Amino acid sequence: MDNETELVLLGLLVAVPAFAVLARALDVPYPIVLVIGALPLGFIPGMPEVELDPDLVLVIFLPPLLYVASFFANLRDLRRDARPIGLLAIGLVALTTVAVAVAAHFLIDGLPWAAAFALGAIVSPTDPLAATAIARRLGAPRRWVGIIEGESLINDATALILYRVAVAAAVGGTFSALDASLEFVASVAGGIAIGLVVGYLVSRIRARLEDPPVEITISLFTGYAAYLPAEELGASGVLAAVTAGVYLGWLAPRISSANVRMQSTAVWEFIVFLFNGVLFMLVGLQLPSILEDLDGNGTGELIGYAAAICAVVVAARFAWLFTVPYLIRSLDRRPSQVERRVGGSERLAASWAGMRGAVTLAAALALPLTTDAGEPFPERDLLIFLAYAVVVFTVVGQGLTLPALMRRLDIVDDGKDEETEELLARVAASDAAIARLDELADADWTRPDTVDRVRRSYGFRRSRFAARTGEIEDRDYERRSQSYQRLLHEVIQAQREVLLRLRDDGEISGEVMRRVERELDLEENRLEI
Repeated sequence: MDNETELVLLGLLVAVPAFAVLARALDVPYPIVLVIGALPLGFIPGMPEVELDPDLVLVIFLPPLLYVASFFANLRDLRRDARPIGLLAIGLVALTTVAVAVAAHFLIDGLPWAAAFALGAIVSPTDPLAATAIARRLGAPRRWVGIIEGESLINDATALILYRVAVAAAVGGTFSALDASLEFVASVAGGIAIGLVVGYLVSRIRARLEDPPVEITISLFTGYAAYLPAEELGASGVLAAVTAGVYLGWLAPRISSANVRMQSTAVWEFIVFLFNGVLFMLVGLQLPSILEDLDGNGTGELIGYAAAICAVVVAARFAWLFTVPYLIRSLDRRPSQVERRVGGSERLAASWAGMRGAVTLAAALALPLTTDAGEPFPERDLLIFLAYAVVVFTVVGQGLTLPALMRRLDIVDDGKDEETEELLARVAASDAAIARLDELADADWTRPDTVDRVRRSYGFRRSRFAARTGEIEDRDYERRSQSYQRLLHEVIQAQREVLLRLRDDGEISGEVMRRVERELDLEENRLEI
């Protein structure tokens, strides 16, 4: 490893967490700070020039990001809102791709149609990271957040299929609408089928394991296991990774232990954070060389191109959300659909929440360097610059102003529906625990005093949650519970201090301390205070 590579790696390792800490201090989603912070990185004196292999960019970054997003997706919400999600993920992506392609072709002299469509496909998929972080912080309606997340989950597949067709046309110089349509259908069907097969095989393997490191490793590579074969067979690797993620996410509670779930959640949070951060940093490091190759374009010209493409991207989303849903309303007047209609305020906020992110950056960096004829890919550096400009505008410009817009439109949810569902789940779980205790009371391995103690504990839990729902009279359950939890918190803290003292005095090893400390941490995590 040469010194320049070591310097880049060190810079990335320092910059990504540093920007995340700054984002927390500023109380803004970290993608916004990453985008702004990555801009000047490549211009730091002495910073080496970074060149990425386009063929590896999508393969390295996309599979895990897509898999984890789909793994934690809410399948019930996806099915319930399949129509609006499908319209956004397919129809809006196609409209944005065409609109940007037309604008870019006529605006940029000499830009071929195929390259223009590649740019349109690159900037068409949304990224939910910043938008949903803001929405959840403001208490936006759950369905609104779910549609935004569902759209970003599916539209990656649509955009990258269109991207692949456009790039193939730009590289090979030929295009057939019929062939492209057939390829689209085959790619979708093949991707879903391969994802289901991989998901099924992985679920059978993991169901027979009880080894957290091995299971987490399998989880990390499942996205690649679905993505790579699908791409090799000409199917949609994106849909394969997403399908495998949704399938395994649904089965996870049945095939994984509690220990594996806790550890893998922490690992995936780290992976998503690191991959997003590295992508933004890498683009920032490449900016100087990109701008250097754009010397033939004046600064004003580049700003004009960027402003025009950003305007088209935003306008296409507004146009779609304020036309197509109303057209469908006029055709579908079923009572079930009428009840689920949203107003203009929610539609306006959704229009402004179309932020671009990691997929757009990865697709832009993955543009081939040359065509089959050996010529440079048409305006590659300009396309990457414009894609980055769209990310900067949507994440920073829209991300910073979305909270004010949502407050002005009063798009908030009181959370009652979700709270009711949670209380229902807790009461039902307590009932199941009490019923099982009754069944086990006469077992030869149980003791009456132990069963009675556990039954009283779960009886109190049930009464506490039932009182919240109004099912029974509240007898100060909440205050008594908080006092009990505070007592446990103090007891756990006392135990932790003793462990530290024993380790510091050399009476126990660090390994023993961590083993006991983990049990205390698990116990403390159950407390609500």
